[in-house]
Amino acid sequence: MDSIQVGAIDPAKLDAFLARAVGDLSAGYGGVMVSIGNRLGLYKAMAGTGPLSSRELAERTGCAERYVREWLGSQVAGGYIVYHAISDTYELTPEQAFVLANEESPVFIPNAWAVPASMWFDEDKAVEAFRTGKGIAWGDHDGRLYCGVAGFYRNAYRASLVSQWLPALDGVVDKLRAGALVADVGCGHGHSTVLMAQAFPASHFRGFDTHAQSLTEARQIAAEAGVARATFTTARADEYPGTGYDLICFFDCLHDMGDPLAAAVHAASAIAPGGTVMLVEPFANDRIEENVSPVARLYYAASTTMCCAHAISEGGRLVLGAQAGEARLAEVFRKAGFAHFRRAAETPFNLILEARL
Repeated sequence: MDSIQVGAIDPAKLDAFLARAVGDLSAGYGGVMVSIGNRLGLYKAMAGTGPLSSRELAERTGCAERYVREWLGSQVAGGYIVYHAISDTYELTPEQAFVLANEESPVFIPNAWAVPASMWFDEDKAVEAFRTGKGIAWGDHDGRLYCGVAGFYRNAYRASLVSQWLPALDGVVDKLRAGALVADVGCGHGHSTVLMAQAFPASHFRGFDTHAQSLTEARQIAAEAGVARATFTTARADEYPGTGYDLICFFDCLHDMGDPLAAAVHAASAIAPGGTVMLVEPFANDRIEENVSPVARLYYAASTTMCCAHAISEGGRLVLGAQAGEARLAEVFRKAGFAHFRRAAETPFNLILEARL
């Protein structure tokens, strides 16, 4: 602090930046409230009911009124719930309910708060990784990470994968309808695999991942969905068995790998003639100055503690990070022998890319 000249500080800029920092701190506190509200069913109990008193909400959810009243205050302060002062009641608007109470909504957000919870829990591991340069394997993180990531992406996949992303790929939907062989590499909990298997019952789907716990969850999800033509096997992205795949998918995982080029090379050897690689990656522009947004900030933070850390744990031959951008990803597939690479679609959260030999 001694090196900072007080006279060099612009009071207005200081106030503006401090307000932003306090706002971010407030959001962190608010995330805990969102998670609690989700776990206790407070948002669901308010959805579609109109104004409720704190006592009514407490009775509906089996919670203590005094805690509920204070929680409601936090929601009003953050703009997550509307307060009616005349009647001393609280209301969840349809828009708020779509984000906070509807688990099938593509923008349902509460589960995603498990990810920063896991990041805080693993902070000591991250600090040590910074100091030593060592990696942190995916399976070495707090368990909330896996559920949080799956919850963050599941509904987005459900809303867009079958209806928008697959049709954006040249000729892929026709192959899937007729009966294709599909590899879902880095499938995690298997939500993407199951969604495709449900939509295209004539095709066969093989999910591969290195995290055994996630694969156990994937098998259970597939069984509950009644999906028979989907299998889940432990395998690395550059070693999974089989050839003749009409479609090879990488859903938000290639940037996590220690050698993404090896994964692309293996895909080139496993793909059928005329086959397609579908690469879904976190949205990013190619230059760091173009990645200045709340979404980019979220991805850079996750990339620091999880994506880059895992890639380094796998040897880190090429540590892409979650903000790799289309140009760097295209170069990986060009080196692997793919002659065709294009952006097929995009969302605020994802790039959907197509590669062919």
